[in-house]
Amino acid sequence: MKKYLFISLALLFVFLVGCNSSNSNATSTSKESSASSGTTETKSKTETSKPAGPITIVWYPNESGSDLADARDALGEIVTNATGLEVVHRTTTDYNIAIETIASGNADLAFMGPIGYIEANKKNSAVLPMVVPSGQSGTVDDALYHAWLGVKKENAESYKNGSDFSIENIQGKKMSFVSTSSASGFVVPGNSIVGYFSQKEQWKDLIAEDLLEGGSNMFFSEVAYGNSHQGSLVNLLMNRSDIAAFCDSCVNNYIEHVDGEENRPGAVYRIRDDADEPLNGFPGEEFTIISVTPVLNAPFVVNTNNLNADMIEKIIVGFTSDEVANNPSVFVPKDSEFKGLFSKRADERFVRVEDAWFNPLRDLQ
Repeated sequence: MKKYLFISLALLFVFLVGCNSSNSNATSTSKESSASSGTTETKSKTETSKPAGPITIVWYPNESGSDLADARDALGEIVTNATGLEVVHRTTTDYNIAIETIASGNADLAFMGPIGYIEANKKNSAVLPMVVPSGQSGTVDDALYHAWLGVKKENAESYKNGSDFSIENIQGKKMSFVSTSSASGFVVPGNSIVGYFSQKEQWKDLIAEDLLEGGSNMFFSEVAYGNSHQGSLVNLLMNRSDIAAFCDSCVNNYIEHVDGEENRPGAVYRIRDDADEPLNGFPGEEFTIISVTPVLNAPFVVNTNNLNADMIEKIIVGFTSDEVANNPSVFVPKDSEFKGLFSKRADERFVRVEDAWFNPLRDLQ
């Protein structure tokens, strides 16, 4: 398993494509709405200007909670400052709604996982990435987050192969994924599972689709979906699953590190006493990470049918500015109580990114 994870990490870094490489604490200049569908036809190529506004940003369920409203406003303010236009936030409860909303042109911008971006781009080639949050180096070289497989702490010992944590014993268990459109909540951990077990004679023909449904003749006995990373963790804590897939950055605001090396198999985490919904009902509950796999960072994307090139460039310049990189409501310092989406540990910032950067994940589909 260690060898396979090392190979996965190495492949991601081999394929990473280097790219070139805001403002004061947020005040609310935006409005919020809920995206219930995104099924209208894509806007025509002639509609490439939006002089009157507002600019609409659609968010995944993971970033749609009320606890992250200030974080959304801080990011919306970057767009407002760059364009002079009001921002409207469209929150969602379903990955597919967010993907369809940006692809259909019912939103102008979106923050979405890399697989969601790839799916939106397939639906409409006008959807393109603008920026991703960098790694600690301030570049795309380490612009990664991590897919976790977690189990309840009291059951963790049964997921060891010898002295090391392993996925060796996950077959036949109840599994929770986030969504089939989630990179870290399905595609990457799913491919890790397939890569590991397809080396065994019994499962040599295993494919990712075999992980989607549970049953007596299937790889897992049951399969559940959380529809968000927080929801997948809830499935684990409520015993709806024995194992759950979710990502580190998506649940960081709800948990605290207890034991083991952070972000490594064997690390133990606890639900914070002040955790917001949907994890507010599980204070003190602990879980153990048994698998960690790297994933390319999530992009901010634009529907280029909606905004012209000049406006898009202004937004990118705003996101990649030093002012935004040093904004504690965007890149949140370690000891801050502000609940944001991105952490500041070293030189983190937004950096430009091109479509080809996501090809390693395209190859997994």
